Amino acid sequence: MTASQEPVDQAPESEDQGAAAPVTIESLQAEIAALRAELEAAQATVTGQQDQLLRTHAEAENVRRRAQEDVSKARKFGIESFAESLVPVKDSLEAALAQADQTLEALREGVEVTLKQLSGAFERNLLKEIAPVQGDKFDPHLHQAISSVPAEQPANTIVQTLQKGYVIADRTLRPALVIVSAG
Repeated sequence: MTASQEPVDQAPESEDQGAAAPVTIESLQAEIAALRAELEAAQATVTGQQDQLLRTHAEAENVRRRAQEDVSKARKFGIESFAESLVPVKDSLEAALAQADQTLEALREGVEVTLKQLSGAFERNLLKEIAPVQGDKFDPHLHQAISSVPAEQPANTIVQTLQKGYVIADRTLRPALVIVSAG
């Protein structure tokens, strides 16, 4: 037997073990090499996962930044469509004022046409009137009660509308000002 093949550490044989294979330097070196290979593979996996984590974090940060930019642009240019709809209304009003000699009839006709332009602009941009009529039930989401008066109508019904309100895309822009019945 050579020195490299000599048993390094042998436990005394017990009755349960039977004949155990001797532990040699070669077997220990092979086991160490296998463990080193496993360690290198685990370290490579950890490095890959750390790299993937950094990339994922960077991508999430880019998505957050892009979303903030989109929100900023939406705020900045969100009213662009509405503004484009109002430009012809302004042009019509300026043209009406530029006319020196107008009859009351012509002025009224021009104002009516301009009001139709404005109503069309409101409609295209989902801006709708809140115009409750007498007898409608009071809705605090759409109406603002200015006062309550004794009336023959049931309580919390509208007696009179003082000013129209407006909703834009199902959100109250300005509630209608109303007088309600006290019952």
